[in-house]
Amino acid sequence: MASERKFIRENMKRVMIKEFLMRRAQDAGFGGVTIQRTPLGTRVTLMVERPGMVIGRHGGLIKQLTEILERDFGLDNPQVEVQEARAPNINAQIMAQKLAFALERGWHFRRGGHSTVRRIMEAGAKGCQVTLAGKLTGDRHRTEKFKQGHIKFCGEPALQWMRHGYAVAKKKSGVIGVTVRVMDPKAVLPDEVAIRPSEDVADLVPPVPAQTPAEEAPAGEPATGAPSDEKAEEDAAV
Repeated sequence: MASERKFIRENMKRVMIKEFLMRRAQDAGFGGVTIQRTPLGTRVTLMVERPGMVIGRHGGLIKQLTEILERDFGLDNPQVEVQEARAPNINAQIMAQKLAFALERGWHFRRGGHSTVRRIMEAGAKGCQVTLAGKLTGDRHRTEKFKQGHIKFCGEPALQWMRHGYAVAKKKSGVIGVTVRVMDPKAVLPDEVAIRPSEDVADLVPPVPAQTPAEEAPAGEPATGAPSDEKAEEDAAV
């Protein structure tokens, strides 16, 4: 029971750290965080769209961030590393935040959903799904989904290739939850079969021996290998 409580406590701490970093790096385009334990301490890798806004001048902001993680969250010797998101249009978390900002500025939810799906697919994703839940048009809660391409919801492909992002748009009528699911462009599905051209598999197929034609016999004599009429009659009599 003690080990289970320890796991729950550690996971709760990870969620709180992620929410704190999401608020702290909101303007820089938060794209995700990875927390790893090392022999020298705790490595925190922060992925953002604009790293300069997180690092600060002469590294001042990142030093403050390191002190807060060590003092408020109890991380052992935290080492914060900031990386730039190379493909922000495929990052599910970044696209979810951009859509939430667009909804707060007054975009219609259909326009924002279709625009986000189009940008993700043009960036090379194999599939994406955008889900908007909340008071979209009236006082009643409703859910709208925008989907294109391949989407996996369960199984090994979903765990390995699907990326998730979540953000909240705060409007006067209420909040709208934005969920973005993106399939990695490098995803290889189990039902994909690649057929190689004949030139590539020529060395894998064993050569077929050439068949020599039967030797032509002189007129009046049977061909080589063919039984004579007398021998055929003897075999029939036996």
